This record gives sequence, structure tokens and C-alpha cells, in this order.
Amino acid sequence: MKVTEHFERASEPLISYEIIPPKRGGSLQGVFDIVEQVLPFDPPFIDVTGHSAEVYYEEMPDGTIRRHVKRKRPGTLGLCAAIQYRFGIDTVPHLLCQGFTREETEDALIELNYLGVQNVMALRGDDKGVPPKKAAHRSVNETTQDLVGQIQDMNRGQFLDDLIDGAPTDFCIGVAGYPEKHFESPNPTWDVLNLKRKVDAGADYVVTQMFFDNRHYFDFVERCREVGITVPIVPGLKLLTTKRHLHSLPRTFHIEIPEALAAEVEAADDKNVAEVGIQWAIQQSEELMSAGVPSVHFYVMQTAKHVTRVVEALRKMA
Repeated sequence: MKVTEHFERASEPLISYEIIPPKRGGSLQGVFDIVEQVLPFDPPFIDVTGHSAEVYYEEMPDGTIRRHVKRKRPGTLGLCAAIQYRFGIDTVPHLLCQGFTREETEDALIELNYLGVQNVMALRGDDKGVPPKKAAHRSVNETTQDLVGQIQDMNRGQFLDDLIDGAPTDFCIGVAGYPEKHFESPNPTWDVLNLKRKVDAGADYVVTQMFFDNRHYFDFVERCREVGITVPIVPGLKLLTTKRHLHSLPRTFHIEIPEALAAEVEAADDKNVAEVGIQWAIQQSEELMSAGVPSVHFYVMQTAKHVTRVVEALRKMA
């Protein structure tokens, strides 16, 4: 089922999740364990992050530096198929512009279509310093808008090569939004207008970057509606569970930690920080769900033990 169909059929806000593939050569069991933890809460869909190759450097015993290029977390497509067929949960694989040619993207979409995966999340991705292997006959999607356009072309039966019997796909397309502005955008207005270009290209819904102050989300939705963005906008949340998050999350995701939350985390014993984050997320989620959001999307990544506490509390309140 498409993500937008889940929204349309729901009588109350949904709760969805996002996980990350295991490291290269790792076991799927850890991912399956996470899915089994959230399974009692009837997840409508689960996102699986995508990863391109990246450059990293290793110092050798002789003092020289060796450059490596490797995809540290491959397997997004296979993991989506495994979850969908093992657990009967719709999955949303993340497709990236960075690091992939349009030809590779088309191949991935064809495989997903064969597997019965109906949803994709279109993202530009971070620059890992590894350009795709682009021969003269290959091309790349420079922006998310380009990627959305390619997916919509396939939904109309238009492939990169002229195919006489090319069957249309039917993908539901999600894109990312940034309540606190993408760090590369010069201002919030420019950022929202860029999102509108993605929606105008054919995106069906938006999932936001994580935030810890709901005012950012509500203001963002208002700005989006003012410029004519009418698709569902799903708030993305992450739990703050260690004191390290006070520094690592703003540095990595360019977001703000509210003063009240930061002060409470700083004052807490290390063993009690996760509880502070859980209670904050419960309050955030309750306010968002009361406002009628289509879904609350939790960035679970590698463990669901804290998120399940939040979801259990929300169910008791319902």
C-alpha cells in the first residue's frame, strides 16, 4: 500500500519508523529485532535509509595514507524486500542523487517495482566525495527535483531508453523538508520554495528533518501552505538519549536543542538522560497528534527500546 493511502485510511495519526541497514557484511538479525520490537504497535510503513559510497583514509604502518572508497551500508533494496515479505509491513527505501547515475537509479526502481515495493523517498544525499562512474552515455540527477522527475517519468512509462513495451510504475514519492531550514539555504523562504519545486515535480508527501521544538514544525507547515504546498507533511522526531546528543545532533543535523531540554539533560545523571528524552518525545508527540498530523515518524536507526516506551505511553493516552 502507498504511504498516502495509509494516511487516507487512518482515523487517527499514525506512527512510523526509520531504520538503517547494517554495516557492510553485518547480520540482518539486528534489523529484524528492531522490526519485531515495533511490530506490536502495527507500523504502517518503515523507511530504510540509503547510502552511497564514501571516501575514507587509513594510515598504514609505513606512515603513508591509503584512500579507500566503499559503501559501508549497502543493502537498502534487499532489506526493504526482506521486511516487506517477512513481516507484511510496507517499506520505503531511500534513493539518492549523490553517488548514483540515473541509469543505476532506473535499475533500482525496476527492481523495487518487481518486488512490489510501492514507495520511495527521494533525497539528494550528502556529498561523500565519490562521484558516480559516469561514462559518456550516463547521466546524474543533480537535485532531488530531478530525481523526483525521473521517478514520475517511470510512473508514466517513460524510461531513459525508448522502450516499446515499457510498463508504467506506480511509486508514491516522499521528499524531505526542513523546519529549521536546510543549512545550505540562504533563508527559510528560499528553502520552502525549493521544497515546492520538489512537490511540483511530483512528490506526494513530505517528511521533516528531526526537531525538538514543535513551534518549528507548525511554523514550517504554515509557510508551506502559504506557497501552495498541499501534500501531507509528516513530522520527524528523534529521541535525545545521551548527553553527547547535545553537541552531535546540532553539529550533524544543523538543528536547535531547546534551552529547557538542554538544561534538563545537562542536570541529569547519565543513567537518567534517556528518561528525560523519552518524556520530552512523549510531550512532543502528544501535541503533534492532537494537532492532527498525518503521522509521527521516529528516527529509530539502530535501537527501538526507547521509542517503544514513547509509543506505549501514547497508546495509553489515546
